[in-house]
Amino acid sequence: MTPFLLYIARAGLYLGLFYAFYLLVMRRTTFFGLNRALLLAGSYLCLLLPVIRLRTVAAAGIAQELTLAGVGAEPAETLPAAFPWPEVLLAFYVCGAACALGLYLVSAWKLNGLIRRGEKSVLEDCTLVLLEENMPSFSWGRTVVMSRQDLEQAPAILTHERMHVHYRHTLDLLLFFPLQLLFWWNPLVWIIREELRLLHEYQADEGVLQNGIDATQYQLLLVQKAVGKQRFSLASCFQHAKLKNRITMMLKPATAAWIRWSYLALIPVLAACMFACNPKKSAKGAMETKAAESVEEPVPLNMLDVKPMFNGGDANAFSKWVNSQLSYPEEAKVNGIQGRILLRFSIEADGSVTNVRVLQGVHESLDQEAVRVLSSSPKWTPGMQDGHAVKVTYTFPVIFQLR
Repeated sequence: MTPFLLYIARAGLYLGLFYAFYLLVMRRTTFFGLNRALLLAGSYLCLLLPVIRLRTVAAAGIAQELTLAGVGAEPAETLPAAFPWPEVLLAFYVCGAACALGLYLVSAWKLNGLIRRGEKSVLEDCTLVLLEENMPSFSWGRTVVMSRQDLEQAPAILTHERMHVHYRHTLDLLLFFPLQLLFWWNPLVWIIREELRLLHEYQADEGVLQNGIDATQYQLLLVQKAVGKQRFSLASCFQHAKLKNRITMMLKPATAAWIRWSYLALIPVLAACMFACNPKKSAKGAMETKAAESVEEPVPLNMLDVKPMFNGGDANAFSKWVNSQLSYPEEAKVNGIQGRILLRFSIEADGSVTNVRVLQGVHESLDQEAVRVLSSSPKWTPGMQDGHAVKVTYTFPVIFQLR
């Protein structure tokens, strides 16, 4: 998986944890303004947390082993190239984000066309656009769009939409849109957007009641307008689907102020997740000082953000290069000596190959040839962790086989 896709997956995990906390602690309160701010800020915080790498201490892992084709009297069969899953997934991700952006632009274009064809009048705090057709009222920016029939029969709708303008709810939707592009594949981001829009409705309803409109008549108006479909997902519409939630919240007594302190429980929850989700480092590396980092224990491959590459390729590229450089020693060929040699070597932070040693040998001449070739390897592109090049160790088999 590419570093970007890995980052997006980790951010999605944090987003799920944050939303679970919102459902358990924050959703039932009447702190509409605070919940609205925290829901938006917390969603963006989930983009930052994967970059912060909190590490725990663990034993060093086992180095990953590469497979190398044998070398014999005839050219060795090359290994088949692996299917480029990371590239395919990245292309699929980009296409999905492009489709989400396209749908947004189409919706914005239709909304703008609807606003332009209406009759405009400038009010104290907004621009009112009246349409002759009967359609759900909505607000976008400082513009309120509603049918002439609604304005004449239900003035409370205009008050409701002016509350959306007053609280600048459109700004929330615009700020949340980049998250929709990044996490278009994650159902949670669309659910959180609906939660944010529901908070907008709670806040607007509260503003309407504070303006002296009778609560019973206003709730009856909501029920009467609950038929029909919402036309623009970008705008804040009066005709919102979760009518029961809105009426229940209007009838609910104000939440005690001290409940706000319970929101602080989110901090240790996210911190625990950061410790659990981030890679671990070796116990030796945790005890060494920064001055001794050049001689610390090599980082196992499964903990790297980016694995080392040889000539721009993977392990197959190095196997092919080794096959092209090996020569079967004459002494071993005459005596019919063959077998599998297991070696270990390190790739330093500068990409050079060092510390080539035989873990399991076959014959002195074969062992020396394998060590010679690996020691003469060109520099690799080093492995990366936390944005820095690190030392990596490979266990590498070389097979000598006569035919």
